[in-house]
Amino acid sequence: MPGFIDAHMHIESAMVAPSELGKVLLQHGETSIVADPHEIANVCGVPGINYMLRDAKQTPLDIFYMLPSSVPCTTISHNGASLPAVALKPLYQREGVHGLAEVMDYPAVESQQADTMQKIHDAQAAGYHADGHGAGLTYDQLQVFKRAGISNDHECTTLQEAQDRLNAGLNVFLREGSVERDLENTIGIVTEANAQRFSFCTDDKTISDILNEGAIDRNIRLAIKAGINPATAYTMASYNAAQAQQLTAKGAIVAGGDADLVVISDLAEVTIEKTMKAGQWIQMSESKTTPFNRQTVHHHFKLKDLVLRLASETCNVIGVKPNHIETEHLQCEVPLENGEFTGDTIQDILKIVVVERHHELGTSSVGLVKGFSIKNGAVATTIAHDDHNIVAVGTDDASIYAAIMRITETNGGIAVAQNGTVIADMPLTIAGLMSDKPYAEAAADLNHLFEAYQVIADKQSLAFDPFITLSFLTLPVIPTIKMTDQGLYDFEQGTFIGITCREPVGASTK
Repeated sequence: MPGFIDAHMHIESAMVAPSELGKVLLQHGETSIVADPHEIANVCGVPGINYMLRDAKQTPLDIFYMLPSSVPCTTISHNGASLPAVALKPLYQREGVHGLAEVMDYPAVESQQADTMQKIHDAQAAGYHADGHGAGLTYDQLQVFKRAGISNDHECTTLQEAQDRLNAGLNVFLREGSVERDLENTIGIVTEANAQRFSFCTDDKTISDILNEGAIDRNIRLAIKAGINPATAYTMASYNAAQAQQLTAKGAIVAGGDADLVVISDLAEVTIEKTMKAGQWIQMSESKTTPFNRQTVHHHFKLKDLVLRLASETCNVIGVKPNHIETEHLQCEVPLENGEFTGDTIQDILKIVVVERHHELGTSSVGLVKGFSIKNGAVATTIAHDDHNIVAVGTDDASIYAAIMRITETNGGIAVAQNGTVIADMPLTIAGLMSDKPYAEAAADLNHLFEAYQVIADKQSLAFDPFITLSFLTLPVIPTIKMTDQGLYDFEQGTFIGITCREPVGASTK
């Protein structure tokens, strides 16, 4: 078969460096990926992109980087850097850069905001194109994206959303990641008549999940299991992705094309025997992760900042939706002690806190979240889309604070604490997003975190990835309510709202 292509993904979500991820993906039949270094760019801007380009040179895997279009992702963001069009334009001359990544600021596109439209124009002028990110958009809004020059989208979660993207003229990337498990809900849209418009992507997938279940090879297995003709599924995983992302020498076994091939012994199970890249059978690389020498965690958060006093027991609560990055907007009655919320494990309503970590602005906010099933303990992480501040959730202030301080000491990471003591952690010394360890050691660290989570949580709580799920509860461009360092944000209203159920407060961003 032609080598598999991931049409859209974030390397940082694997939690290992590009060169380490390449070792794993090549074993799974992937010979090319289209990656958006959006996460590290939100932490440290162009130097972060430079790091990704530099480390990628160590792997035979072809990594085509799309330049981040939304750094910061919104006007309310407290992230680590800003990348206007003028900063991105020179990067199109760099080897490895292939276009503009997921444009997600719909209001800016609709209003023809100058900098956003310049970014799209610059990509086209360089001979490339712009990807889209249309979460929650209607058919009419998707048409606005298409008219602006955006050619694809990966944010469909239902058959209707997939149909809307098809009708709007977009190429559609069906997604199956660690938390965005959307493929089985959307694959039914694919027919032999429209299949050429569909490809596969993973978007966000951890190194443990890739090792345990695969990446694009898993997408193929799920598609075939759902009734898709195997030849069609393999075409979606190679040729269709190459066409959608303008990788003209990829995706087909033809004269003049790149010799990126996969030998498979079982079509339905996608059993990979060996992978060829550029005419050479792949052998395990001995490369080591490129050193990252920047301090990216800066704050002066104190234990007392976790106190949450409420004027009413009726509160706005973020409702976790397992295996989805959208949330529910819940209104719940919560118990108070002398006007203070401390935790409600009976209803599974806990504190969630976001702490700005880039510029020591001193901003932090505490809110409420339901769905983590933690009975005694806390989790904190510096992976917090898209600003990548610190986000934590837990039953008690001592454990939340202990977890936050551990990931501060390690220049980023994930930590699990219980009774005020850290019981497991995974240092992410590369911008607070990626481990600098070999992939097997990083995966072992992540597995240890899952074991620790079972200690602090209900045994049934691992029906979803709690760490990736937590990381998306800070992303205000995804429905419906999310937590930021400045407060609780309502996607539908485009404004900050109070924790108690009163009139919305804050400036609109729509």
